Amino acid sequence: MREQAEQNKTAWEYRAYEFWNQLNGTPAEFAAEIKANSDVRLIHRKYFENVTGKKIANPCGSNGRQAVKLAYRGNEVTIFDISEENKRYALELAKEAGVNIEYILGDFCETDLTKYGNMFDIVYPEGGILHYFSDIDAFTKTLYAITKPNGILILSDYHPYRKINGLEQTEGDYFDSRWHNRNVAYQDEFPQEEQALFPKCICRYFTLSEIINSVIASGFTIKEFIEHPHYEDTKRPGEFTIIAYKI
Repeated sequence: MREQAEQNKTAWEYRAYEFWNQLNGTPAEFAAEIKANSDVRLIHRKYFENVTGKKIANPCGSNGRQAVKLAYRGNEVTIFDISEENKRYALELAKEAGVNIEYILGDFCETDLTKYGNMFDIVYPEGGILHYFSDIDAFTKTLYAITKPNGILILSDYHPYRKINGLEQTEGDYFDSRWHNRNVAYQDEFPQEEQALFPKCICRYFTLSEIINSVIASGFTIKEFIEHPHYEDTKRPGEFTIIAYKI
């Protein structure tokens, strides 16, 4: 496993299960929400309308918050993620929701392509993940490799503009390609006196052109690129979504 992945694994296995219970409720409570409405907090619901019976990959799928909803709709979903604590919450959530998901633990860029190559109808990485990878080309090549011919990629992430506006704190240099030690995403949700105990993540921030060109270079054909407004300030971008196909 790569150095960056090892460090991020350590960070994301520190009190993550505890945090997910605080944020979403227990797996039983969150599952009850999903069973009442599988659209609840499904970020890209318009792309999954009437989607059922599909093989869906959810790279960096974390605690199963999207995967379990998609499985509940009748799809076969596989999460690829690095955190044992995320896996614990996700599998408990799936059990409480009455569905099965597959959870592959490890560095996504080291995915076993003899098993998962050309497998998935839909590949859906989302939610602020790209900065956890040092080599975006390795990441997008793996996305391409696991997608079936004629399959679709739905890639959504934080807009790179955010990092020069105080949210990511990389000294304001949009073109900065260095690695940075950063707090794990949920650290600030814990008491101040406990935060010094949290391991750091290693992050590398990419420009928008690096992301788009990497998707193209991997072999995908981009159909659509959407910029979404920030939820706190709709005058500036917060996230983006790329829709692409493996032709």
